Amino acid sequence: MKIQSKRKPYDDINITPMVDLTFVLLVIFILMTTAAIQGVKVNLPKASSSVSLAQPTTKAITVDSAGQIYLDTFPVTLDELESELRTLKSATPEFPVVIKGDRVSQYGRIMEVLDVCGRVGITQIGLVSERVRSS
Repeated sequence: MKIQSKRKPYDDINITPMVDLTFVLLVIFILMTTAAIQGVKVNLPKASSSVSLAQPTTKAITVDSAGQIYLDTFPVTLDELESELRTLKSATPEFPVVIKGDRVSQYGRIMEVLDVCGRVGITQIGLVSERVRSS
């Protein structure tokens, strides 16, 4: 038994896949062209100091449970803290400070740190706490 197929030869071309391919290539070309344009190339002058201005200058002051004060990770006294903060303030006038106090640290010690920050003229002060997890 022979199955006869009544297939008709194609007499026109389906151009839909070619149009899709053309649009994809056009989009890729546009994206690659705009990504390659980065502006005018110039030789930038070198700064006399090697300090980068884009570095974050946030300082962390920590008061532990024994009342010891740390500037970043280095232990300091109140006088040393004030002199360090004055030096930093003269270099960058607007730098933020975050104060981390241990839960059982003395409130008076944290107030002394806040007083030092006020004498130096630091206006951007943050107090760090833990987020309370709801059950």
